[in-house]
Amino acid sequence: MREAAFASAISEHPVTAHAVGEAAGQVLEQIGGAPDLAAVFVTAGHAGALEDVGAAVRSILAPTVLVGCAAESVLANGWEVEGSAAIVVWAGHVGPVTPVHLRLVRTADGTGLTGWPAHPPFEPQSLLLFADPFSFPAEAFFKGIDQLRPGFPVLGGNASAARGPGGNRLLVDDRVVTAGAVGVILSQDASIASVVSQGCRAIGSPYTVTKAEGDAVIELGGQPAMQRLEQLVSDGLPAEDLELINRGLFLGVVVDEQKLDYGPGDFLIRGVTGADRATGAIHVADVIEVGTTVQYHVRDALSADDDLRRSLAGHDAESALVFTCNGRGTRLFDAPHHDAAVVAEALERAPVAGFFAAGEFGPVGRHNFVHGHTASLALFRRR
Repeated sequence: MREAAFASAISEHPVTAHAVGEAAGQVLEQIGGAPDLAAVFVTAGHAGALEDVGAAVRSILAPTVLVGCAAESVLANGWEVEGSAAIVVWAGHVGPVTPVHLRLVRTADGTGLTGWPAHPPFEPQSLLLFADPFSFPAEAFFKGIDQLRPGFPVLGGNASAARGPGGNRLLVDDRVVTAGAVGVILSQDASIASVVSQGCRAIGSPYTVTKAEGDAVIELGGQPAMQRLEQLVSDGLPAEDLELINRGLFLGVVVDEQKLDYGPGDFLIRGVTGADRATGAIHVADVIEVGTTVQYHVRDALSADDDLRRSLAGHDAESALVFTCNGRGTRLFDAPHHDAAVVAEALERAPVAGFFAAGEFGPVGRHNFVHGHTASLALFRRR
């Protein structure tokens, strides 16, 4: 029988040494030693001992590269642990890998990025990235890498164990850092498919942005953006959708303007952060250019469930890393373990691991973004 290529395990033991030994030991039994890549995610209760956790994983598994972070909540193999002590260990035989610790530094010209290898030992094909949201400008990094390497996927998320600068802890090999971003560059030997489930449902009709300024979308199809929304409501919007609008409204931005019809997966979702009654404009958590096609969206548990299942349909993977929003879990769904259980079911109980992020990373179209209320997945197959 072929040796397993991937393995994952979770321990909820409150004593760090016991928990990491239990989880790493289970992974060793499943996959053997010396995997190319190992990842470890710990909740806040174990964050202070992350250096010891990393040392234990290196001693037990001897991975070529080890990365990880502390998070508010973690998940593995159909199970989610929200807000209490847990350690997740994942490992895989993925081919050549190289670690990175990316940092924003001041230069004579302003700011610059350090940590990306000038001469990688192989042609980079994808990047797993875990960042401190208080010190690492992920959106700016994505814009740069999208220009240099169009279509290069970056998957991961912001660490979520702290609420202020200096509180997050990131792990790369034998070092724990509190700023920047850590990750691992993967080669073509790691066959990765990305899934980004934004969990929203379109309402009304798509419109072209005909007037905008900064984060303000002023006109849609020649009429004030607020007027378009009011028309949507007056045309007989279902009561449940009106309730969802009052909880939070979103704007879907079409990614591929060449398409004639738009459906789930064709939009980049951005939150509507406010409105200006005087001008009829809405404010969006992004800059939306004139000429862009957009459509109003709402989000609820049913939409999020449908979108995740649809996004995973047809994928055949040997393992997955899952980066789900800390606004999902039991904050969104009526029952616990939702995202982990759906992924486990879709992948027929393949090894799964991940954490709840304060902003999820993943590509939509050929560009990488920081998302919210999203489940972003890296699906692995061994070539």
